[in-house]
Amino acid sequence: MRAWHFSETAYPYLPPADSYPSIRVSLPNRIYDPAKGAALYDRYIDEWLIAEDEGVEIMLNEHHQTATCVDPGAPLMLAALARLSKKARLLILGNPIANRRQPVRVAEEMAMVDVLSHGRLEAGFVRGVPYEILPANSNPVRMNERHWEALDLIVKCWTRHDGPFSHEGRFFHHRSINIWPRPIQQPHPPIWVSTTSTGGAAQVGAHGYIQATFLTGFDTTKRIYEGYRRGWREAGLGQDVPIDRLAYAALIYVGETEAKARAGAEKLLWYITANKVPPHFSNPPGYVPVAMNVQLARGAHNVVSAFGTKQATVEGAIEAGTMFAGTPDQVFQQIKNHWDYVGGYGHLLIMGQAGFLEHDETVHGIRMFAREVYPRLKEIYPNTIVSGTSEKLNAAAD
Repeated sequence: MRAWHFSETAYPYLPPADSYPSIRVSLPNRIYDPAKGAALYDRYIDEWLIAEDEGVEIMLNEHHQTATCVDPGAPLMLAALARLSKKARLLILGNPIANRRQPVRVAEEMAMVDVLSHGRLEAGFVRGVPYEILPANSNPVRMNERHWEALDLIVKCWTRHDGPFSHEGRFFHHRSINIWPRPIQQPHPPIWVSTTSTGGAAQVGAHGYIQATFLTGFDTTKRIYEGYRRGWREAGLGQDVPIDRLAYAALIYVGETEAKARAGAEKLLWYITANKVPPHFSNPPGYVPVAMNVQLARGAHNVVSAFGTKQATVEGAIEAGTMFAGTPDQVFQQIKNHWDYVGGYGHLLIMGQAGFLEHDETVHGIRMFAREVYPRLKEIYPNTIVSGTSEKLNAAAD
């Protein structure tokens, strides 16, 4: 089991929610105070480095035109952390390559971070959330195809070393590709992809990449992992899926008492309760298949666009498996119950900061998890991968 501290670098100082229609895309940036924002960046970076000191890895992501994640250029933050940190693995999850016009530039940026960090990069790629179709001036149709073409091209950029080559694809066209620098990790850094569907997970499994899923609870996570395992086996990668190919992200807060844990968990819930987004941003035409929209019209839950009202309480979120919160014993048992139910995973992605969770509270949660929960998880869920397997999987993915 490997744990990662994750922060979306939120800007929580907002007017009452009833004064604006959406926290994403259209919220006027006059609300943002750059001086406060600079102080937030300083403390968030400090918290990542404290997590590293506690033996936890570092994770960050990217979003656009939203107060929920003021990290619109995650490669920039990643580069800063590559220089400031010393030993932690650095996961970006990730680059929204279906909305990018230049996959080659992404390949260059990630190669540079890998060199700058002396080979500590974990390179994650995402389709991109529906809210950002409009800000990216992108097309919600055929995003999956664009995603996979871009990712295949990025891998080629990292692994071709004999001079320029060209790419003429359906969506991307590049001449004379010959990136400098190239990554330290060979044949390339570990690749992660996040999905929330069984079909998407099967594609990730067929490539042998690491599958991550975010706040998908019990049943949905289990189905996603089953899809991944099916794709892995059908691609001929073996019957047994290594445990380090699967990752789960949740809101997590650990306190020495139930009262302290509850107070921290309530603040973490800002991520869910503040996510006010109208339907035309959360489900643009063409983003999900017609069959899925039919299911949504019939009342199905869409994990991409919204969270159920039940998850807006600590108890409801814990019951749903989107939050693990409480004393060390309680959090350990909650994670164990989830791990056993979904069939296991090798990475726990911890959203340990959100909203008005202050610096000292965030640090307390990091240290309580790292010192009181993490050792027990590593003891009962050891890494089952033998030395060298990651390199073999990277080679198989090519």
